[in-house]
Amino acid sequence: MNGETKTVRRTPASGVGVGVVETAVELDGADGSIARARALTADFLTAAPRGGGQGSGGAVPARTVDLARLVVSELVTNALRHAPGPVLLRLRLAASAVEITVRDGDPALPRPCAPDPTRIGRHGLEIVRAVADEFHTVRETAGKRVVVRLRL
Repeated sequence: MNGETKTVRRTPASGVGVGVVETAVELDGADGSIARARALTADFLTAAPRGGGQGSGGAVPARTVDLARLVVSELVTNALRHAPGPVLLRLRLAASAVEITVRDGDPALPRPCAPDPTRIGRHGLEIVRAVADEFHTVRETAGKRVVVRLRL
C-alpha cells in the first residue's frame, strides 16, 4: 500500500457483513505517521456511512470518534516504537461497531503493565483496554495483529 489509503465497501451475498465499510493505510514510521493515522481515523469515521441494518444509519457519535482516535494513536505509537518494518492500520465500520486493527512485524504480544499511578509513561495499553468493548491480539506468521472494537 505504501502510505496510500484504500476504502472498500463490502456487501457479501450471504448478507453477513452487509454495509461494512473499511479503509487501510500502511505507515512507515516517517515523521507525521501517528498524526496521519489519527486524522485518517477521524476523517473516515465522520465521512463513512454507518453500515446496514434497521435503525443503524446516521453519523458515528463524536465520543466514539474521539475514542477511536485515542486507540489508534496508542496502538500505532506502540507498533512504530517496538516493531520492525511498516505498520498496517485497518478501520472497519459496521452498523454496531468500529473495529481497529494494527498489524506489525514483531511476533511478541503486548503485555500491559500492572496499574501504577506513580509510573510515568507506559499507560497506553491500560487506557486502550479500559475504553475498548473488545480487545484481543493474534500472533501471525510474520508479526502480530492487535484488534479493538468500540460499540457505536
